[in-house]
Amino acid sequence: MTVMVCVPLGAQTVHRDSVIAQARYLKSIYRTDEAIEALEALVKPGLPDEEVLAELADCHFQSGDYESAAGTYFMLASLKPDNILYRIRQMQLYARLKAWPQSIQAGREVLRMDSIPAVLSSVGDSFRQLEEADSALWYYRRSLALKPINASVVSKAFDVLLRREAYDEAIALTDSYLQADPDNPVVAPLQGLALYRKGDYQAAAGVFQRQLDLGNDTYSIHYYLGQSYWHTDRPYRAHPELQAAWQIDSSDVNLAFTLAAVDIELMLPFQDYSKVWLDKAWEMSQPDYALWSRIQQQYGLGYYRLENDYAKAIPYYKEAYRYNPKFISALSTIGYCYECLNDYTQALEWYEKYLKQAEPGSKGYEQVASRINHLKAEAFMQ
Repeated sequence: MTVMVCVPLGAQTVHRDSVIAQARYLKSIYRTDEAIEALEALVKPGLPDEEVLAELADCHFQSGDYESAAGTYFMLASLKPDNILYRIRQMQLYARLKAWPQSIQAGREVLRMDSIPAVLSSVGDSFRQLEEADSALWYYRRSLALKPINASVVSKAFDVLLRREAYDEAIALTDSYLQADPDNPVVAPLQGLALYRKGDYQAAAGVFQRQLDLGNDTYSIHYYLGQSYWHTDRPYRAHPELQAAWQIDSSDVNLAFTLAAVDIELMLPFQDYSKVWLDKAWEMSQPDYALWSRIQQQYGLGYYRLENDYAKAIPYYKEAYRYNPKFISALSTIGYCYECLNDYTQALEWYEKYLKQAEPGSKGYEQVASRINHLKAEAFMQ
């Protein structure tokens, strides 16, 4: 004989509420596995309990089981399609799972109910991950229209514009923010970077110098301030900033190369300064013919300008040209070095090589043609 035991509805409710309360406590002390086990015992197929499912979904989220959390929030969103929280959680979880289209869809469902700046930004992030820059920028701009003072969103929108080389737009974007917070340590350097990339080195130097004066003593501030001074023909001001950047991070081969170039410009002893930096750059460099050409050129320039050792300079310029055949001014420089060594035959040979590639009528072409005429006259007199 089967005995039927009927538990009064009130007792069932008391038991359910007690389990939920205990699960919440377990979750609060990060014993989420035990909380999940307790809550799953309350789940009944075909009888969804919103409160139980919500606690269960949150436990899965807290424990890092994003797939289970996403599945549970999907059930909750189906149960209560107008619940914004469930849609936001779906958006967040899909982003954690790198399911960008699904995250975008969940975010758009939220935005149909409420224009939330953070959700707009999140949808923009997903579009950026999909490399759909126009859509990402559209959502970032909508987010900033509702909440203009948000350095994080400005930074992300700025990154999209910088990658597109839309420097004027990037400067305008930062201008809008800096009107309210002129010396913001996040946004002001971004404006400096856009000015630098645009080629307005004077204005960029002003922005970075202002940040340094305010105590923003970071690698990027020193690096771009030094580069800005270098590009505006102020090597004496570039040198200490680039040195300070190197002290913070000595992993950038381009920084080592620039320090070598600055030291040559300052006419410092080649062997003790520029050559040391060029050696570092050469050792650090990866296969990159353009960079290798520039490094070899600086070696040659150091021997040529600082030590007047034309014989040592020649092989470096030859290597610079070999790595970058478009660097045709190396040919005329080699010719001049041979001329200084009184080897007129070699000088004429390299000058002629230059003229074959140079543009007729250009300043370089005319100068080399004049040197050729001079050398031929010298050879005739001899």
